[in-house]
Parts: sequence; C-alpha cells; structure tokens
Amino acid sequence: MLKQVSIYAENRKGTMQKITSVLLKENINILGSVTNDSAEYGIIRMIVSDPEKTVKALEAAGYLCRLTAVLGVEVEDEVGNLNHLLQALDDSNISVDYIYLSFNRESGKPIMVISTDDVMEVEMCIAERGFSVL
Repeated sequence: MLKQVSIYAENRKGTMQKITSVLLKENINILGSVTNDSAEYGIIRMIVSDPEKTVKALEAAGYLCRLTAVLGVEVEDEVGNLNHLLQALDDSNISVDYIYLSFNRESGKPIMVISTDDVMEVEMCIAERGFSVL
C-alpha cells in the first residue's frame, strides 16, 4: 500500500511550479503524478518520497492536502498487462475510482497506482492473483 498526497489548488498560471518549488526546497522526489482540473480548481495527486513531510510543507505554504491509501501494482512493461490487471479486478467485482502510472526506479517496471474503496481487500485479491503489490 502506498500513501498518495492529494493537493487542492487553484487553476492558475504557475501553481504547479509553486508546488514543485516547495517540494524541491524540502528535497522531496515526485515518483508519480496525475492532475485533474476544472475551470477554477484542480486536484493534483502524487506519489512522493516522503508523503507526511510533503503534506506538512505544502500546508505551511497554504495548500489544502490530504493523504490517501492507494495501491501500487507493479506490472511487466508488455502489451496487455494493464488489461490483465483490470480484468482481475473486474472478475473480483472490484471498482476502480482512478488509475495512473508511475514506475519502480529499482526494477524499471511500471507501477499502476490504483484508487479503490477498500485498499486492504483489493491488495489481498491482487496478490492472490499473482500481481506484485507495493
């Protein structure tokens, strides 16, 4: 299980750079990220090297943040592997809220970051089906 930082930020020019500037000052590495925006606000979801430190630093800079448990599932970098993972989830009647890509810097393999309702249950299900859960 991974801890994801969700950052709620205004959709304005330079916002992302200000956020990454805070992380740079704190020596925090971004391992994976996805941004969803609307006209006025966006949610930036990140897997980072130090989630708790990230939240403290960004909140001190005036950002609203939240830590969430998500799954990191390592897959081979081959055609169809995401489909196999999603099929395993579907076969187990598991709903995915959202999914995005990161990668394991040690193995060089892709990591699918998955948000779902019951992370612990899904983690066991995925492991039973032979997937490598981080």
